[in-house]
Amino acid sequence: MSKLPVVEKRYVVAFALTSTLFFAWGLASQFNDLLLHHFQKALDLTRPQASLTQFAFYIGYFCAPLPAAMIIRRLGYKKTIIIGLALYAIGAFLFVPAAHLRVYGIFLAALYIIAIGAGFLETSANPYIAILGAAETASPRLNFAQAFNGVATVLGPLVGGYVIFSGVEYTPAQMAAMGPDAVDHWRAQEAAAVGPPYLVLGILMVVIASAIAITCYPPLRADVTPETSRSPFAVLARPRVLYAVIAQFFYVGAQVGTWSLLVDFAQEAAHVPERTGAQVYLEATMIAFCVGRFVGAWLQRTINPPRQLMLYAGCNILLCCLAAVIGGIPSIWALVATSFFMSIMFPTIFALGLEGLGPETEFASSFIVMAICGAAVIPPVMTLFASFTGALHWSMFVLVVCYAVVVSFGLFAPRLKTTSLKTA
Repeated sequence: MSKLPVVEKRYVVAFALTSTLFFAWGLASQFNDLLLHHFQKALDLTRPQASLTQFAFYIGYFCAPLPAAMIIRRLGYKKTIIIGLALYAIGAFLFVPAAHLRVYGIFLAALYIIAIGAGFLETSANPYIAILGAAETASPRLNFAQAFNGVATVLGPLVGGYVIFSGVEYTPAQMAAMGPDAVDHWRAQEAAAVGPPYLVLGILMVVIASAIAITCYPPLRADVTPETSRSPFAVLARPRVLYAVIAQFFYVGAQVGTWSLLVDFAQEAAHVPERTGAQVYLEATMIAFCVGRFVGAWLQRTINPPRQLMLYAGCNILLCCLAAVIGGIPSIWALVATSFFMSIMFPTIFALGLEGLGPETEFASSFIVMAICGAAVIPPVMTLFASFTGALHWSMFVLVVCYAVVVSFGLFAPRLKTTSLKTA
């Protein structure tokens, strides 16, 4: 690996400010996971109805990247980031009236707008960090920035759970004894709880946007400055870009599938109570993910990123197989451990997919971000597989397939064409 600094001194301020965005969209994702449970009691929704929060969020993520890439071409990365932060803030502020009115449609619209803003941020911040310095250090630089997203995965459930969840729940029998007015008052209090944290989140986005607006971002090299003359879909003719989109689809699906089904897996494997599953094993998963991001970024200074990607994905294949067959508490910890190794996969796939694209970087970024929709596909496949086999632990082999795709990307990506269309 090159001995060049991961972040050059002239880029430190821009890097630091842009890295805060990784924390920002991490919080949005973690808060969104909490809402699925909270809305069931606050708005008297069924689980399928409450799951529309995830649908609205990931649809927003799918819709945002291409428009964001087009804006990057016209206005540049900095202004696109500010637009994304503004959209994020607008969506967050909408939670305040939605919480008081208790209108589910407003909540869904707010989540969609937040996701659009977060999608703008991912489409602009990921490639900007990757090209903010030498190409040889792009992967460790992006892994380091993504580590702040890992911090959000740890703090999000703790902070969000503390300020949103009251800990007050009633059985149907208890609510029947309370009477309609008392139940309505309770639901109103539960719904109102989501307003303040999202208000603070919106204010935080305004502060970050203001700081970025008054900061002079360094000019990019000519070979990575966005141009306006090419089709957004032309970049998919690059084999490595297309492979990166596919690998990211399977990776994100595996990540969300693991996290969303971990509590259920713990209950099946060792009869772990729901609260213990969330407070112990899910939180341990997030800590492993956060630690893995920092360790992975440090290791990439000396380890070839594609080789590290293959090694980590291979470790997860082994861990998922163990989780599927050994049973009990050890199987839960095997699944928890996968988060340490999955931590470097998103930024490493991203950086390898963008390598050598020059002015096509922003559109390649948009397609790789769109691959996040794998989170809407793989988890349902896992639950269907579990229903078909009669046990959730067999769905771990769906994760094995996902990580096998990641291994193959790490193996073949260095051999695939990466030169920009300009020089092809």
